[in-house]
Amino acid sequence: MKKILPFFSYAFHPIFIPILGTLSYIIFSERLYTEEQYYLVLFQVIIITFFLPLSFFYLLRTFGKVDSIMMSEVKQRKIPLIMQMVLTAVLLQKSITIDRFPELYFFFLGGLISTLIVFLLIYIHFKASIHMVAISALNFFVIGLSIHFQINIIYTIASLVLLTGIIASSRLYMRAHTQEELTVGYLCGVVPQLCLWYFWL
Repeated sequence: MKKILPFFSYAFHPIFIPILGTLSYIIFSERLYTEEQYYLVLFQVIIITFFLPLSFFYLLRTFGKVDSIMMSEVKQRKIPLIMQMVLTAVLLQKSITIDRFPELYFFFLGGLISTLIVFLLIYIHFKASIHMVAISALNFFVIGLSIHFQINIIYTIASLVLLTGIIASSRLYMRAHTQEELTVGYLCGVVPQLCLWYFWL
């Protein structure tokens, strides 16, 4: 098991979570829009939250600002986190608006708040686990979808809970984080999602 634990850190890297969250929304939400509209919003999410950050990462790596996609050093996180916040804000303003996709809007707004908290923690030299921020936010967003749309997706939720534990174990095994950093990361992901439930549940 220990030999495959690092796989989960890469397979469920935070860069994939916005896409997984959008897919979850498309799969579990009521069909209020056409398939073309859902495909369009998914395409926009992929471009803005995956391809643009990935391109920017390789640029930063070329200039020696980051050493790997895991950003092991606290100081390496500042520029990527700022970029993530800017891109998320653009997505919320131009594509996933509150009047068109309210549930998805609050998922990304929660992610923006979580990213801001993680960014501020850098200034006290604390490296909260972004992996835990991402997977915990996704977990509670899916729970919110289950409550909001009155659907039974207990197996999906249970799988995400199990996956959260595996990812945490993976980060510990790779010595990327301490237990405290994992716990704070988990809370940074969960609390904004829980607070924003008030506006869409």
